[in-house]
Amino acid sequence: MGTLVCLHAHPDDECMSTGGTMARAAQEGHRVVLIVATNGEHGEVPDDLADGETLADRRRSETEASAEVLGVHRVVWLGYTDSGMTGWEANGDATSFHRADLDEAAESVASVLREEHADVFTIYDWHGSYGHPDHVQVNRVGLRAAELVDHPMRTLEATANRDAMAAMISDARASGVTVGPDDAADGADGAIEFDPMGPADDGNPFGEPESVMTLRVDAADQAATKRASMRCHRSQITDSSFFLEMPENVFAMAFGSEWFIEHDRTPPYRTGWIFD
Repeated sequence: MGTLVCLHAHPDDECMSTGGTMARAAQEGHRVVLIVATNGEHGEVPDDLADGETLADRRRSETEASAEVLGVHRVVWLGYTDSGMTGWEANGDATSFHRADLDEAAESVASVLREEHADVFTIYDWHGSYGHPDHVQVNRVGLRAAELVDHPMRTLEATANRDAMAAMISDARASGVTVGPDDAADGADGAIEFDPMGPADDGNPFGEPESVMTLRVDAADQAATKRASMRCHRSQITDSSFFLEMPENVFAMAFGSEWFIEHDRTPPYRTGWIFD
């Protein structure tokens, strides 16, 4: 059996790009470790926080619950402050992950990789799929951390297949499913106001083109587990409610594949497994 370590930027990020992979690894008997870089202070603030409870407190407890659902054996919190979206005042916070000293943050991650003797390490692609400063920093810190580890380890960049997403949205529209503001009257419930080919937070399209990917992980059997982990993040449900309301088969089709760029392989992608 091997050990998978996943570095993510915020509480709830673990669900989307690697949730199925983490659940599959755990179900197959591998050890799974989650590293969360920030406390998620700039997420959606729920109206039911208890006296003295902060958003960071809530998101931490939600992540611990999600990790349990996914089968994660250990959760490590780096404790940095959420940097907010590109251009926010929070970008300048000296305690933010975005402004963290690269070598210092990388050593914190590398120490976990060494302790766990990680076999597989996941980070994000070069712009963190959509350009969020903390996601970009995950790539930078993760790459540096991998350099600091002296045992054999595979590094994979988790990403989103923008071509597949665009095709799925196009097929949905062709089938008469409401998928965007142009198709929905007055912003009807269930509309996806999202274009993977349009500019994301950093001005680049969402994710990466399929032509640069090397691995598709089939996690369709873990789709229900992935959805259950998403449901743990109730404070952030506003951004995900459409996806949680999808029929089970549609959700499995949309989220049953997870995409990676492996540092030890070249395109085209294959359907395989992270421990192959």
